[in-house]
Amino acid sequence: MPKISVEIPAELLADLDDHVGDDGKFVNRSDAVRASIRKNLDLLDEIDARHDRLDEDAPSTAAGSATEATVGDSGTRGSAEETDE
Repeated sequence: MPKISVEIPAELLADLDDHVGDDGKFVNRSDAVRASIRKNLDLLDEIDARHDRLDEDAPSTAAGSATEATVGDSGTRGSAEETDE
């Protein structure tokens, strides 16, 4: 799996860390970031679909949902909260 480096504000990192660890939803920061990226991409796909902006030939991030379930089963303490926004 490729590694990336991301700079984020300290306040955002502290908020992320609140969801990581024994009392959190995720085992580590990487799991939390992956789940957040997948959720955001899925939301963007939903918005694009509503506005007929999806490329029919492009791979969907919906496949990421299946991957997220696998990650959840093998490493997360829970899943990210779902919101209806």
